[in-house]
Amino acid sequence: MPVYTFTFILFDRRLWFNFVMSSPEIASLSWGQMKVKGCSTTYKDCKVWPGGSRTWDWRETGTNHSPGVQPADLEEVVKKGVKTVVIGRGMSEALQVPPSTVDYLKKNGIDVLVLQTEKAVQEYNALAAQGVKVGGVFHSTC
Repeated sequence: MPVYTFTFILFDRRLWFNFVMSSPEIASLSWGQMKVKGCSTTYKDCKVWPGGSRTWDWRETGTNHSPGVQPADLEEVVKKGVKTVVIGRGMSEALQVPPSTVDYLKKNGIDVLVLQTEKAVQEYNALAAQGVKVGGVFHSTC
């Protein structure tokens, strides 16, 4: 379920409103399982962005631990207009993130954090709580 932030503005005797979808909180993380607040699905690996989440299925892009996360894995999240992307490399950091993937994000004007998944979830949730348009991809096993 998306989370929205509403802003109401009185301008020229008219009431205007704007709504922004917020990045959902990652409610829980354990080995092989992630839950996103407002979503009934339990994920092994997931993608999150303002207003939503879904399973991160590595088969869609041919992703493996090495060479790791590809720009194609992040395109969907980038298209949601995020300002920061957090990448969780797994509990033991087995998932690689090549420089070309980081460069892809930076060339699109997006800040990137690459961290062990428990730390990545903490950082992601902190940014989301601050209202940052943050997205991420998270690997919950090795």
